[in-house]
Amino acid sequence: MNTIERIKKHQSIRKYKNLPIPKKIINEILETAQYASTSGNMQSYSVIVTSDQEIKKKLFVPHMEQSMTLEAPLFWTFCADFNRIKKWMLLSETTFNYDNFMAFMIGAIDAILFSQNVSLAAEEKGLGVCYMGSTLANAHLIAPILKLPKNVIPVCGFAMGYPDENPESRDRLPIEGIVHWDVYNDYSDEDIQRIYRQKNEMFEKRFLKNKSLTKQIEEKSVKNTAQVYSILKYTQEAYKKYSKQLLNLIDGKDFFNN
Repeated sequence: MNTIERIKKHQSIRKYKNLPIPKKIINEILETAQYASTSGNMQSYSVIVTSDQEIKKKLFVPHMEQSMTLEAPLFWTFCADFNRIKKWMLLSETTFNYDNFMAFMIGAIDAILFSQNVSLAAEEKGLGVCYMGSTLANAHLIAPILKLPKNVIPVCGFAMGYPDENPESRDRLPIEGIVHWDVYNDYSDEDIQRIYRQKNEMFEKRFLKNKSLTKQIEEKSVKNTAQVYSILKYTQEAYKKYSKQLLNLIDGKDFFNN
């Protein structure tokens, strides 16, 4: 399978075989992944690779008790990291200029680019991953568990292991729905209906067949896919809470100093 084919075959794996991942393969993945693009070639990221079951048990709650946290042999947490660079600059008798929001964003982008390379390299080795949004949502709880110092913030993470399932690939928006040529061309109502036609069909094909969601759909009188997202899955209240928690963590980790 070539690179393009592999990217198109990506699946989120939630069930894993009870098999360890050889250290040699982990090292190959890491050595390959660090060739990801990085701002200024600073590599302002770190990754914590967790295999210890006791630590994974501590991560289970902030990861919203998703079974992959415990069942996958490895859990990877990718962090924006200017702690290492700060120490280097202070030892080099120069100024540290990266205790601000711009630095956090650069570190976060670096970490995410690195994580995608890890994912691709892992899939090349026959492994599967499942990205978990709980890493960012509960970064303030994950940071102390992983003993993250100042200037280090978790931004994304995933479970990794040998797949014990073969789920269908999820739908994606049509290319014309996400690409703008030369400048941004805003969407008409007709454009939106066309772009989200397949997504709207998910309501009957997927959500109404989900037993855990069916009762909530009935109770909240949810009528379509967009309402599943806004009323049941990703509510305004939750997003406001996560935003406040993350901003407080960024401030507490010295990324709002100047």
